[in-house]
Amino acid sequence: MTSGRTVVRSAPGKLFVAGEYAVVEPGTPAILVAVDRHVTVTVSGPGPGPAPGGADVVISSDLGPGPVRRQWRDGRLLVPGDDGQRARGGPAHVVSAIETVGRLLAERGLPLPPLNVSVSSRLHDEGRKYGLGSSGAVTVATVGAVASFCGLELSRESRFRLSMIATARIDPKGSGGDLAASTWGGWLAYQAPDRAFVLDLARREGIGTALRAPWPGFAVRPLPQPSGLSLEVGWTGNPASTTSLVSGLHRRTWRGGDSHRKFVETTTDFVRASVTALEAGDGPGLLHQIRRARRELARLDDEVGLGIFTPELTALCDAAEESGGAAKPSGAGGGDCGIALLPAAAPHDISRVRQRWAAAGVLPLPVRPATEGIEE
Repeated sequence: MTSGRTVVRSAPGKLFVAGEYAVVEPGTPAILVAVDRHVTVTVSGPGPGPAPGGADVVISSDLGPGPVRRQWRDGRLLVPGDDGQRARGGPAHVVSAIETVGRLLAERGLPLPPLNVSVSSRLHDEGRKYGLGSSGAVTVATVGAVASFCGLELSRESRFRLSMIATARIDPKGSGGDLAASTWGGWLAYQAPDRAFVLDLARREGIGTALRAPWPGFAVRPLPQPSGLSLEVGWTGNPASTTSLVSGLHRRTWRGGDSHRKFVETTTDFVRASVTALEAGDGPGLLHQIRRARRELARLDDEVGLGIFTPELTALCDAAEESGGAAKPSGAGGGDCGIALLPAAAPHDISRVRQRWAAAGVLPLPVRPATEGIEE
């Protein structure tokens, strides 16, 4: 929605249903669902008179102490008078998103005008993240808002690709599944592109070419909601770092060995079986696959010692399974959120699971699937 020289875009958060960790391998499938908590980005032009401190971009956020001022220098947004400090003084994902749109504008011979960028998040609680993909949502919302403000007409997939490039510049190990959920919304089957290929392509041939060229491994398509099942979400109250956990896995010699291959193969099998169950409306079949997903994550955790399962996440899963449902950590684990699929026709059982979660220190979150992605 646009009002004068102001553009506002909101992007939903996400939950991993199945396939985390394995999804970082290009072409390996996962299932995600967008949720009805959003990050909102507002972009406007500067007010009358020169910008304070000569800033080209001013970024403010309800998660930060105050506005952050940046200047363009050689295609990067830097803190004025502090050469090379790109990552300081503001949300890195917002900065990278603006820089990536700026590169596309430069390729088309267009300047990126002075901007005021304001971020508001419902994916946090008093500054603590829920684990609902806030970095992905803010990247997608920023790309969408800045591109629209600058007059770029981009398809949904092009906005996803810009967001993927912006994110991979910060962390090439990230799968981009959160970006897909924030872009398309609903339930999704997703396969990550080869991020090294994408970054190299964008560097060698430009952003515009990277938006048009085939990306090895990448695929996304919508899925129906589960039949006869209610998606329940519990928050442990302990924020976890996906980047740290995934990086920890990459540093271990486990990756690339026989056990790693078995993990990817098993995950691929139950994700594909879960997709089949969703498309067939087979609720019991989906529950069986989600239980397999929990067991495989537990095997990974036992073998590698990442700390995926905390006592709270284990209690969350146990309570759901004892009531006839299925549950698992969502995303990297180590805190943040867990999900449960419970028979929708048994509201008393759902209520009892929520009570058991609360007794175990898990906060039931009143979130529901978001049928739409970034709001136009």
